[in-house]
Amino acid sequence: MTASQEFDTRVDVRDSYADKVYATIMDSSIDMEKALNQLRLELTTDLVVEILRRLHLEEKIAFRFFMWAGRQQNYAHEPCAYNEMIDILSSTKYKVKQFRIVRDILDYMKRSNKNVVPVEILVTILRNYTQKYLTHVQKFAKKKKIRVKTQPEINAFNLLLDALCKCCLVEDAEAMFKRMKNMVKPDANTYNILFFGWCRVKNPTKGMKVLEEMIQLGHTPDNFTYIAAIDTYCRIGMVTEAAKLFEFMRTQGSTISAPTAKTYAIMIIALAQNNKMDECFKLVEDMISSGCLPDVSTYEELIEGMCLAGKIDEAYRFLLEMGNKGYPPDIVTYNCFLKVLCENKMSDEALRLYGIMIEVGCLPSVQTYNMLISMFFEMGDPDGAFETWHEMYKRDCPQDVDTYSVMIDGLFRCNKVEDACLLIEDVANKGMKLPYKMFDSFLMQLSAIGDLRAIHKLSEHMRRFYNPSMARRFALNEKRKSMSFRGSKKL
Repeated sequence: MTASQEFDTRVDVRDSYADKVYATIMDSSIDMEKALNQLRLELTTDLVVEILRRLHLEEKIAFRFFMWAGRQQNYAHEPCAYNEMIDILSSTKYKVKQFRIVRDILDYMKRSNKNVVPVEILVTILRNYTQKYLTHVQKFAKKKKIRVKTQPEINAFNLLLDALCKCCLVEDAEAMFKRMKNMVKPDANTYNILFFGWCRVKNPTKGMKVLEEMIQLGHTPDNFTYIAAIDTYCRIGMVTEAAKLFEFMRTQGSTISAPTAKTYAIMIIALAQNNKMDECFKLVEDMISSGCLPDVSTYEELIEGMCLAGKIDEAYRFLLEMGNKGYPPDIVTYNCFLKVLCENKMSDEALRLYGIMIEVGCLPSVQTYNMLISMFFEMGDPDGAFETWHEMYKRDCPQDVDTYSVMIDGLFRCNKVEDACLLIEDVANKGMKLPYKMFDSFLMQLSAIGDLRAIHKLSEHMRRFYNPSMARRFALNEKRKSMSFRGSKKL
């Protein structure tokens, strides 16, 4: 028999075994592991890999077979088997979970070898995995004549480190990093991943050691890196350490690591929460003088942080300070402040702020009134909501569809059904298009009280905007959400 004939014979035998094993695995009427044990197979790497390839679209079954095979005597998974399993788990509909699954596979390898994952196996998996999944990136780069600066191997290594860090297994990630850094040259992203990992587990001290090593090797931390450290320090109460790092950013950091409005906001809020108001407002002055002005989201963060720390007067002072420096708050800024007060049901402070807006000549917007109306209903105060509604008329601020939605919904919840029905009629008369969710909710409320005339009028009106097929889609989506919520509660 020639070598070629001998090879063909081996392949035929393997395929014959594979057919038998595959049929056993796919027979849903039996206990898979028990049935495989009864086959008394002599497992080989070729056979295991062949079975895994046939199960490529059945990731859960493939993983069960993979785990069963790993427990058999006289057989141990080789790199190609691990690589095939990772390939299956990361290329199916469950690919969003690939980081966690890759971590599980590596953990299994570690337990199976009773020690640690052999570096050679890890590198082989990394190389094979990335060569396949980053090929399209390389082709695109070549076609567009773009130079790819990072190699697939370090990309994959970073992905694995990131997976471990996101699962809070930072010590395991660092151990892997120390073993691999002589074989795979780490880049700035590698250090950033480890740094963020330590911040995630609220251990910025170790994170700073990673940062120091990163700087020593010539990698420049960016602004986002420092922000993560400062935020972590502040969250665990190490405000002094955060302040020191912030000062380092201002005085010794590079251009790309200079403090942004976000960095200032984190520090200002932390100082306010720790009753260091003098330092807090000194920092506000520094922020303004440096030209680092807060945007809308940063304004909201600053004001919300001060309000939640019980520093309402300080929040007003912050607005005044900005105004004195030539940056007076506008309606967007005031609405940010009002949003925080309304969400926390601080009605006295919300009305005080509304009065200040009128006093300084900043005309409230329809969003201003909508937030106040919503707050009053949340507090069970429909009279306050009605007063706000009438205030809109006084200020010549026309109600929009959101105003009507908030009012009608609130009135139904306060059992003021007659008033709610009057506003629903007003919606129809004005030709307003209600959001479908609110339309559906109001129909249910009207059905509960049996007001057929109102149901008919609202339905006829909304038929101009929505058709039956959309109603069916909405109902199905709501059902899916409900099922998803119930499922998540069981977990």
